[in-house]
Order: sequence, then C-alpha cells, then structure tokens
Amino acid sequence: MADDSFKTIAARCEGLYTEKRSKFIAMAIPVRTLEDIKEELAAINKKYYDARHACYAYMLGPERKDFRANDNGEPSGTAGRPILGQINSLELTDILVVVVRYFGGIKLGTSGLYAAYKEAAAEALRAATIIEKTVDDDISFHFEYPFMNEVMRIVKEEEPELISQGFDNNCFMTLRIRRSQMARLRSRLEKVETLGFLSDDPTL
Repeated sequence: MADDSFKTIAARCEGLYTEKRSKFIAMAIPVRTLEDIKEELAAINKKYYDARHACYAYMLGPERKDFRANDNGEPSGTAGRPILGQINSLELTDILVVVVRYFGGIKLGTSGLYAAYKEAAAEALRAATIIEKTVDDDISFHFEYPFMNEVMRIVKEEEPELISQGFDNNCFMTLRIRRSQMARLRSRLEKVETLGFLSDDPTL
C-alpha cells in the first residue's frame, strides 16, 4: 500500500458471538474524528443500556497513530486490547469497533474473555467491505482572469477535485489532490503568471 493511502471500511457492519450464554454484539463503524466516536458511543450506550459492558477500540488517521482501547469494566486487557488487535491485523484506520456484552451467568475467566472479545470483533470485521482511500491535500491560489484558460488546462490534465472557486476582479480556486501528486500540480501552477498561493494554504 502506498504511503498516501490507507484502508478503512465502507459502511457500518455487525457481528454476533456467543460463549457460555454470554452474548457479544460487535459493531464496526467508519469514523473520521473523536467527535464521531463520542457520538457513536453515546448512541450505543443508550441503545444497549441494559448490557453489562460496552468495550471498544478505535484507530484514526492515515498514519494510524491515534488509537485507544477501552475495557469498560472488564478485567484489564481482556476486551479493548483484543478488539484493537483485530483492527491492527487488517491494518485499518478511521474505524471504531464496539463489542456489547450481555452476561449469561457463567464467568469466562480472563483468557475466555480475551478470546470472546477477539472473536466478536473479528465477526464484525468479516462482514465489512474493506476499501482503500487516498490521503489528499488542498491547495488554494488566486490569479487574474486572463489566465483562466491556462489554469483550467492544468486542472483538466492533472484532474484534482475542485473544492471552491470564485470569479471577481481576482479569481481564486481551492483544489484537492492525492498527496503524491501535489508537487507536480503545484509546480505547474507556479509557472502561471500572476498566480499567487494564499497564506492559509496548508501545503506551504
């Protein structure tokens, strides 16, 4: 996989695992931010208010450096860690996996819990469609109207996504393109006379 791409899941999916009458309901959810995660957890805790535990793990960002595992009252390391392990085994990111447990009256022990949470998370992820996404960067710039054709020719040939544009006395554009292709796009734009990059451009 390229340095400017990452794997995540296409849509929410679920899995179910039972062990000694305990029921484990697993949900794998695509997320982008910590706020997304907080909202999803709040909704799950409300829906499964009568469950004994709602343990989870998440991974965020293309570099896969922002993550957490939470045991939610289970013995330390028996729930969040195996859930996170399943996320890592598939090298996924921008994902939240929650496993809700309904206690069946028979204790599973630490090794039993670890295995159950691992398998529940795996069940949800087996139901997922894994997709590859690119890491994209934005570039913003302004230019004089007579150079519109030259700018549009570059846009047509490089095929960035057009985020915004305006045509007043001075034209402006914000484009989005895959990170590995940004240097070439920027180099070509820099050769257009009167074109200036905006000060809030994240690529500067």
